[in-house]
Amino acid sequence: MTEFKYKTQEEKYDYISKQHGGYYRHDFTDHAYLYNLYFPPKNVFAHLKENIEDIVLNYPMAQNALAELIANLIDQPIDRIVVGNGAAEIIKILSGHLAKKIIVPVPSFNEYVNAAPIDNVVEFPLEFPSFQLDVDKFAAEAIKTGADMAVVVTPNNPTSLHVPKADLIRLSQKLEKHDCMLIVDESFLDFTANKDEISLEQEIEKYPNMAILKSMSKAYGICGLRIGYLLTANLEFASSVRNEIHIWNINGFAEEFLRILPEYQQEFEDSCKIVIKDRDVFYDQLNAIPGMIVFKPDANYIFCRLPDDALSGPEVTKRLFIEYNIYIKDSKGKTQPEADRYIRIASRTPEENSKLIDALMDVMYKKN
Repeated sequence: MTEFKYKTQEEKYDYISKQHGGYYRHDFTDHAYLYNLYFPPKNVFAHLKENIEDIVLNYPMAQNALAELIANLIDQPIDRIVVGNGAAEIIKILSGHLAKKIIVPVPSFNEYVNAAPIDNVVEFPLEFPSFQLDVDKFAAEAIKTGADMAVVVTPNNPTSLHVPKADLIRLSQKLEKHDCMLIVDESFLDFTANKDEISLEQEIEKYPNMAILKSMSKAYGICGLRIGYLLTANLEFASSVRNEIHIWNINGFAEEFLRILPEYQQEFEDSCKIVIKDRDVFYDQLNAIPGMIVFKPDANYIFCRLPDDALSGPEVTKRLFIEYNIYIKDSKGKTQPEADRYIRIASRTPEENSKLIDALMDVMYKKN
């Protein structure tokens, strides 16, 4: 602990709340970051260890070869795929370099707004208090403001709500007439109950103004490897994104993971089913808290509005950490009404989820 600049649990909270990772070094239960606890299996780590000398000593592959690895996984042509150092690298390119005017429903994943020049962003408020996306109003606002790029995260972060496939198709068709690209972020879609019926990935050729973005960190539990990809049948748009990426943007460990991943697809599917099962039990537990409004989740995290007579989201978050060494996310800093009443909690193991429920019940009404 001597390497870290905190002496008390409160100082530790102040330190952690300013970080964006490295949590495993600090010994607390992380209900904030959103990843699959049940994947990869140990054989993946054993393989990486066995090949560590070759991985470390040699240059990794560049885009074409990396795209082929993703293509083998999702059964799509190579020229439709751009592989990023996490989805964050691609988001930076989309928001910060390619979009002249980008429209984003809020609240959502902050990086789409943060990565863009301030004058290039239109924030579109989700319906309140349902936090549903009205795609017709969204399309109208995109057209009115002259947006050339629109973003929909589905399931959304932090609300954990997905946008129906038919709505996304209608949105794409409305925007196509106005030369507006639709970015559909499916990073959490593997945790939906019927992902094959909801995803647009296998129908992408029908929608030339659509691109699907996916962070693999969440579903595959590989936050440290940093892999994401963009898929689009608009080859000109794919080329524009690809041209912004440097030649060796993916490290050797990530490359090797992609190479062996097809061998573990059944284990991956099974792991997602466990996540969904745990999350559904957790949802029922949260829903049983008197006065708590709990949004039925489509991802591996749950969005809640605290009871009116409970402490605020930031206060509950801080008390959970200080008293129980459990970290969740409040909605402070999100663009939404009553932001300080909302919290987002990642589902973990059943034991950890139950402990969080007990801790939450204990701290949420404390006044001192």
